[in-house]
Amino acid sequence: MANITQVVTALKQGQVIGYPTEAVFGVGCDPDNQQAVNKLLALKQRPIEKGLILIAADYEQLLPYIDDSQLTPQQKQTVLASWPGPVTWVMPTKASVPAFLTGQFSTIAVRVTAHPLVQQLCREFGRPITSTSANLTGLEPGRTVADVELQLGDKLAAILDGETGGRTNPSEIRDAQTGNIFRQG
Repeated sequence: MANITQVVTALKQGQVIGYPTEAVFGVGCDPDNQQAVNKLLALKQRPIEKGLILIAADYEQLLPYIDDSQLTPQQKQTVLASWPGPVTWVMPTKASVPAFLTGQFSTIAVRVTAHPLVQQLCREFGRPITSTSANLTGLEPGRTVADVELQLGDKLAAILDGETGGRTNPSEIRDAQTGNIFRQG
């Protein structure tokens, strides 16, 4: 287990960390560090083609990654009305966003979290972190620090000590341009 300072230090050092989200624990890293992302993908046994979710403290932290000029004012309003909260939106990316984040897509999945510890983590880190469930492929996502330590403890540099937000289901994933639901929340 680690306090927030230790977790931020691990992120800055290009390490993979665990942290509570609204429903399950997540694992994440610095989205701007390709080596860190590669470590995360290897740990999760996750194909790079799937892309990753970014979780942020506020909308401004997402602006370097998303191209919200491709959204209508109504689409942007719909997205902003759902945040902070457990809705992940698939949005167009800026051309500068690397494929190791987007996978095979020209979009990226992003969320402004309502979890106070993760908001603090992203604020202290100064940018979003990647977010994928804290589990090995095919196993149930961890819902407690003990669950995460059992499955991934030896693979993570630090785990943010805290509890999930108590939601049963992981975040809903929706397309910001079409409104289509990719994963029910």
